[in-house]
Order: sequence, then C-alpha cells, then structure tokens
Amino acid sequence: VGARPNFIKAAPVLRALSAYPIRQSLVHTGQHFDAGMSDVFFDELDLPRPDVNLGVGSGSHAVQTGRIMEHLEPVLLEGKPDRVLVYGDINSTLAAALVCAKLLLPLAHVEAGLRSGDRTMPEEINRIVTDQLADLLFTPSRDGDRNLLSEGIPAGKIHFVGNVMIDTLARLLPKAGGRWPAL
Repeated sequence: VGARPNFIKAAPVLRALSAYPIRQSLVHTGQHFDAGMSDVFFDELDLPRPDVNLGVGSGSHAVQTGRIMEHLEPVLLEGKPDRVLVYGDINSTLAAALVCAKLLLPLAHVEAGLRSGDRTMPEEINRIVTDQLADLLFTPSRDGDRNLLSEGIPAGKIHFVGNVMIDTLARLLPKAGGRWPAL
C-alpha cells in the first residue's frame, strides 16, 4: 500500500481476507506521509493500522522506488510471507514486485492488466513490469484479461475479480449521504 487510491483498493481486499484463518500484515511505504494524505484514509476506510511503515517519503521515481526496495527487502526477509499482494500502478507497486522477484516470493497484483498504451507514463511501465513478475493477476475488467493474454501471460495466472474500488464505493456511499442508483 502506498498512495490514496491503493488504500481504497486494499480496504475491501483486507476486509474479505480477514474472514479466513490467515495472518495478514499491512506494509505502508510512507510514500504519502502527512495526516491528510495517509491517516485520514485509514480512519475513513476502517483500515487496520500498518504493521510496518517504511517511511520512504517523496523523491524522484528512481529515488523513491530504490528507497522502497531498500526498506522493504529486510521486512520481507524477516516476515517470510507466503504471498505478497500489491495494488495499482504506483512506485510502491513496482518496488515490491522487484523485491519479490529477487527473493523468489509469490506475488499477486490487484488491478492487473490495465493499460493506457502510453509508455511515457511512469505508471504504464510500473503496470507492465509488475504484471510480468506476478504469478497471480487479479483483473478489474475483461479488457485487462485480454491485455495480459496479448502480452503472453498464461491464462491460468489471470483471474477476473472486478473493480475493488467499486466495493469501497458501495460500502461508503451511504456514509456520504448517497445511495446506489437502481439499474
């Protein structure tokens, strides 16, 4: 987890996984470090407080990605997770994917397969590399499935799960005074 949209994506997944007898650890990169960019999301989304905050702060794409890798590697070596879940397409996502690949840790990518077709966007590079390194790819849309297949990802690694941000929207809409529209 690293940036605001990733908190929104992680909330329903963490909540769903809490129904199973597994131990989860939440690692916050510290990419966003002030209360308005971080703490408020834990409060509003009812997220558990992170088990670890890497506190990497801001910097260029290379600096931030490198810091995350440097700080995350010992956490993963010590924790010995059975699987690491990453979300979205931010520097934290790419950094965790690279560390997991080097440590031979299984990696799952939530919101896999999304593509803009614009490789000048840093997020596009993060998406492509993360999806190549992940062994489980959870897609939000059928076009995500098609994108991954066209990139040579085996169909057995791809799992269409829908857009987890919609789960957060549906859960929080009544709190915001709205209601889900009738279809």
